[in-house]
Amino acid sequence: MRLGGRLAAAIEVLEDIDRRYRPAAEALRDWGLSHRFAGSKDRAAIGNIVYDALRRKRSAAWLLGEETPRALALGALILEAGFTAEKFDEALAGDTFAPPGLSPQERAALQTRLLEQAPDGVRADCPDWCEPILERACGADWIDEAASLARRPPLDLRVNTLKAAPDKVLRALAETGAAPCALAPAGLRIAAIAGQGRHPNVQAEPAFQKGWFEVQDEGSQIVAALAGAAPGMQVLDFCAGAGGKSLAMSAAMENTGQICAFDADKQRLAPIFDRLRRAGCRNVQAVAGEAALAPLEGRMDLVLVDAPCTGSGTWRRRPDAKWRLSEKQLEQRQAEQAEILEKASRFVRPGGRLAYVTCSVFAEENADRVKAFLDAFPAFQPVDHAALWQRNFPDKAIPARIDPALGIALSPLRTGTDGFYFAAFERR
Repeated sequence: MRLGGRLAAAIEVLEDIDRRYRPAAEALRDWGLSHRFAGSKDRAAIGNIVYDALRRKRSAAWLLGEETPRALALGALILEAGFTAEKFDEALAGDTFAPPGLSPQERAALQTRLLEQAPDGVRADCPDWCEPILERACGADWIDEAASLARRPPLDLRVNTLKAAPDKVLRALAETGAAPCALAPAGLRIAAIAGQGRHPNVQAEPAFQKGWFEVQDEGSQIVAALAGAAPGMQVLDFCAGAGGKSLAMSAAMENTGQICAFDADKQRLAPIFDRLRRAGCRNVQAVAGEAALAPLEGRMDLVLVDAPCTGSGTWRRRPDAKWRLSEKQLEQRQAEQAEILEKASRFVRPGGRLAYVTCSVFAEENADRVKAFLDAFPAFQPVDHAALWQRNFPDKAIPARIDPALGIALSPLRTGTDGFYFAAFERR
């Protein structure tokens, strides 16, 4: 397929997402199944246009003067590939599968609208109701912080030190362009996609099948390290989901001690079993029923709460979720977080630690929840988060936003990771 055909396909997928209010990954998968003639490079290029259009939805619409699937797809190529009116004319000419050429209105918009002159929320590429929330969380940098959540993400890997060392995995993945992460000691990074390319299918690599590494954002690796799991500990991963942090803690604990990986939703927990087998984690027990946790009350050295949240810190990877999110959902998440923290705190032994993690950049889910928990549960006191960072990353500058009493915030702008929040409390 030429660019024109790919552009037309991307517009079709965006129309499907808009009409049926469905996730982008699902719409792209269905398009591929119904257009089997499209090769892997075509599907990758179409996916890039669709995801770029969703990441940059507000700025793309502003540049073209309307919020249609066509405007978003055209805007994506302008913003990410530097297209001009002349370049569109050249790319679409003679392509029978291409959409219609630029209209006079579109040409006029491209000539008169400059993104640097756009309103703050447009340059931030965020929903308008999120603007004051992001400004409160990020201060003067909020536009740049939000814009960083609208860029293409890298592909991060965590070396499974139970089976391999980072240099061994780097040699095995030499053709992928992987390099050490800036902060996470067992992290490797494959740079963000350039142009209409695609990330390598690392899960097809023999090294992955052998359990030498897992796909995990560097930010997730960092908060797992900050939690402080150590050999011989008794650990409860209270919202384990697919188990990424349980696997990271298992490696940090050198397969000693015990991790109870719990999730109230059996479906979310389902992938953990294959991952544990592949990684060779022998100190992790997956549990779905809350009743099975009763014997653990007051006995755990570490309880990790990877709380359900809005996922605003993952907008680079799930940009469609950014535009589906509502204020009501944010309120619901805050109530869930308070309830889960209260439940999880019962399992911490005296002198033990409770770690709270979200993949959100909103203060309402982060510092506000920490303050509310500490007010309601005086048996817990916050750790010194600045000192905690220094202990874990002594030779690194402090790019994260750190409040010694309330927690540590990671973001694409500051740490090059997804947006994560980490706070830890010790039981008196």
